[in-house]
Parts: sequence; C-alpha cells; structure tokens
Amino acid sequence: MTLPISFEFFPTKTPEGAAKLRVTRQQLYAFKPEFCSVTFGAGGSTQEGTFAAVKEILAEGVEAASHFSCVGATKATVREQLAQLQAMGVKRLVALRGDLPSGFGMGGEFHHASDLVAFIRAETGDAFHIEVAAYPEIHPQAKSAEADLQAFATKVQAGANAAITQYFFNSDAYFRFVDDAYKLGVDVPVVPGIMPITSSTQLMRFSDACGAEIPRWIRLRLQGYGDDIESIKAFGLDVITDLCDQLNMAGVPGIHFYTMNQAGATSEIIRRLKLA
Repeated sequence: MTLPISFEFFPTKTPEGAAKLRVTRQQLYAFKPEFCSVTFGAGGSTQEGTFAAVKEILAEGVEAASHFSCVGATKATVREQLAQLQAMGVKRLVALRGDLPSGFGMGGEFHHASDLVAFIRAETGDAFHIEVAAYPEIHPQAKSAEADLQAFATKVQAGANAAITQYFFNSDAYFRFVDDAYKLGVDVPVVPGIMPITSSTQLMRFSDACGAEIPRWIRLRLQGYGDDIESIKAFGLDVITDLCDQLNMAGVPGIHFYTMNQAGATSEIIRRLKLA
C-alpha cells in the first residue's frame, strides 16, 4: 500500500505569485496527493485568498482542505463561512484557533480550537472531514506537556477526524506524542507534518516562532555551511528523506508536506522515498 501524502500551500498576494503557485501545484499533482490544504492568515486576514486558492484546487480536480481559524470570530461569521465553503464543494477543513494578530486580544466567541470543532459539528453534522493541529514538541503557549496533550484530546473528543502535526526533526518526539495521546483515548490518525530544509535563515526564523526544535547537530551543520545554498539544500534533502523513511517504516498514516509554495525539495524527497 502506498503512503498517503498531502501538501500545504499559502495564499499568494499578487497575480504573479498566483501564477507561480499554479505551476507548483501542477508539478506536485504528479504525486497524486490525497488532498492539498491552504493556510489562513492571523485573525483570518487572508480568508479571501485562502478560499480563492481552495476553489482553484477543486477546479483542478484535487481535493482541497481550507484552513479555518476562529480567533476573533463570531458564531454568525463562522456559520456564514461554513455555508460558503459547502457551496464551493469543500469537504475538508483544518480547524485551528489561529494566531492572534499583533496587538489583538482574544476577543470573539471561540477561545479554543475545540470550541470551533464542536461548533462545526453541531452546525454541519458530518459534512466536513475535520483535521486539527498536534504538537509533538508541545505548543509554545501550553502551560505544560500534560495540558497540551489534554487540549489535543479535547479537540478530538469535540469531533475531529484526524490531526496534522507541527513539523519536527526528531521522530521520537512524534512517536511519544502519539503513544501518550493514545493512552488518553485518542485513536484518530495523527499525520506527521514535514518541512523540507531549503534555507537555514528561514528555518531558524520559523522554528523560533512556532516552537519547533532544531536539533543541535542540524543547527551547527547548517551554520557551518554559511551562505553555501547548494550544500544546505543537499544536506536538507538527506536529513528530511531519512526522517520520512523512519516514519514510513514505522507505519505512519500519511505525510503532510509544508511546501512553502515550492515544488523542488518536496518532489525530490518523494522520489527518493519511492512514494510515487
């Protein structure tokens, strides 16, 4: 059986960006993804772009999952957006609390992703396959590892079908998280999220912001390459292919690639794994 793969994209801001993303998507469709997801900006700031990209992916004959965040949202706005997505033919959602825009208090009628999941289920029944986020290395705002696991279990109990993890480079963190969640009664698929390494500065910036741990040996190797982009990319391909291989051998339910709207590194990793 082949391992299901999926891809994440973010909405572009310019017509040139949108045209480039169409080319990227076509290259990645060659690997027959189970679905492609499109992210949502802080406080739903890219909603229009997100929905437009989702619509295009569906028109291209591929299943699309819209990210859906609830920070600052009201039940009325969420109800309206759900109706819009249903009318578009969307069957999958990635339900998130979402990032707070800078200077923005919590606000809105939803305080946790679990509130959003429960509301979607109450409003739409089983109309959507709902994915939620999981944090093998603990959400940066969690009070403790236990509290974070409990929050994850609550999202699943509220009606989530599956989870996609934050990216990680240590497979043990993923396996431990899945085991601990299972002990809490969570038995939905937890799909590892994978970030190809193509730029060390970008990776450091993202990881510091989202709490993903870059193992010291990887950090030092990347620093050692300095501005040598080719060496960074070659090293990144080896590291991420090896990580995916470990996960695949252990029988993970799928792999979700954070593509950063680029096809190159993701395509090469899939080829090396012989997943296509």
